[in-house]
Amino acid sequence: MALPSTMASLPFLFLGLSFFPLLLLLTRKREGQTAAPKLPPGPAKLPIIGNLHQLGKHTHHSLWQLSQQHGPLMHLKLGKIPTLVVSSPSMAREILKTHDHECCSRAPLFPFTKLSYGCLDVAFAPYGDQWRELRKVCIIELFSNKKVLSFRSMREEEIHRTMNLISSCSNDLNPINLSKVLFSLSSSIVCRTAFGRGYHGGEEGRFHKLLKEAQAMLGGFFVADYLPTFGWVDMLTGMRARLEKIFLELDDFYQQLIDEHIDPTRPQDDQDEDTIDALLRIQKDGNYITQDHIKGVLMNIFIAGTGTSSATVEWAMAELMRHPQAMKKAQDEVRGFVGRKGRVEESDLHQLHYIKSVVKEAMRLRPAGAILIPRETMKHFMIDGYDVPPKTMVLINAWAMGRDADTWHKPNEFYPERFMDSSSELKGHGNFELIPFGEGRRICPAKHLGLLLVELVLANLLYCFDWELPSGMRTEDVDMEEAAGLTAHRKSALCLVAKRYSEMDW
Repeated sequence: MALPSTMASLPFLFLGLSFFPLLLLLTRKREGQTAAPKLPPGPAKLPIIGNLHQLGKHTHHSLWQLSQQHGPLMHLKLGKIPTLVVSSPSMAREILKTHDHECCSRAPLFPFTKLSYGCLDVAFAPYGDQWRELRKVCIIELFSNKKVLSFRSMREEEIHRTMNLISSCSNDLNPINLSKVLFSLSSSIVCRTAFGRGYHGGEEGRFHKLLKEAQAMLGGFFVADYLPTFGWVDMLTGMRARLEKIFLELDDFYQQLIDEHIDPTRPQDDQDEDTIDALLRIQKDGNYITQDHIKGVLMNIFIAGTGTSSATVEWAMAELMRHPQAMKKAQDEVRGFVGRKGRVEESDLHQLHYIKSVVKEAMRLRPAGAILIPRETMKHFMIDGYDVPPKTMVLINAWAMGRDADTWHKPNEFYPERFMDSSSELKGHGNFELIPFGEGRRICPAKHLGLLLVELVLANLLYCFDWELPSGMRTEDVDMEEAAGLTAHRKSALCLVAKRYSEMDW
């Protein structure tokens, strides 16, 4: 006989009741667990190395290609470091404006920490009270409008000296290494402003060597940053020894400069107070600034100030050589406004709208800082529906943003006219389409000086000379490949023939 249905189900009922406390315990434990974060999309990761194998020779190119598949907000794992990659203006606005306070610290990468004396500078220091105080000192004492104006005559003097140098070399119509000339000019201006002296002749060669190696180390790959267990590899490859060597050479260089400034027998002249003078004065007044702070700031000025401005002018000239119509339009503007005055002065720049557009276009298409200095998040936040945990490294791909098809018409073309009626600015006014100087709390404090220098040098080059390619070379032969390093320089030197503008009174 079959059991009534209710009786047949009793064993199962008792069995279920016996497991109920266990099920309740498991449910409560699961509810107490933190749900896995919803991270932005990204490529598949390999064990241990994550996505490191997907970074090529030029990181900004590799990240841009990956973003074409995974979107403008992308999550990578670079060894042990969770990384957020931003490749569009809209996402940059979210990071650098909406969530600026949550992610305005710095990723403590090994070469940054070493060359900045343990992050005692402005560029690489973590966010905090000490960084805010040092940045305030730099803005007020080193890069204020008043301070920038005080060195105006020196800048114009150095540019005039360089134009005369190019003129003297143009007589035989042989190609001039413009890359070398521009580096020499920018380094002289930066050094006279910051250190109270320029570097020419034999000293310039040592100066260039120091800068080139420092940039190589800051842009170099150190295994210890991403795979600490395998940090010993940096010793086998020689990277650790190279970093230590350039650190000691730079430290000796900075110390010589400081010693020159505190030497009681140093001649006192009427020139304006330079950067070292100002920092030593602040230190003497009882502030927290130590000699290592001073050296850290000198490192920022030496590496960022010298390399980026010369690279930007160099890229602009290369693009103009490839686009003769844009070259003619820029030269007609500057020569029509300046006339036979003999040089372009800083007071002329506000009228040179097409020159300014050429600079903007060069910075869009060929940013010297292709990836902004890496940030690090300080707390969790949400962006576009995704979680961003603390201690995430944030990479802003400025090079990719300049090629964003949703923002720019024909983004891969050099077309300065796009800026003639545009509101896009370079000085940090909340436009995120073009941010070569960064944005938010970590925007470059010397942005006004940097932009002024680029515009002034370019305008004088176009005013004083007609430029031609070396014999047998065509516009399409101009090499636009980038060199590896922190600053995106041209891989090959830009060598051009300069002919003095016939209507000038030389």
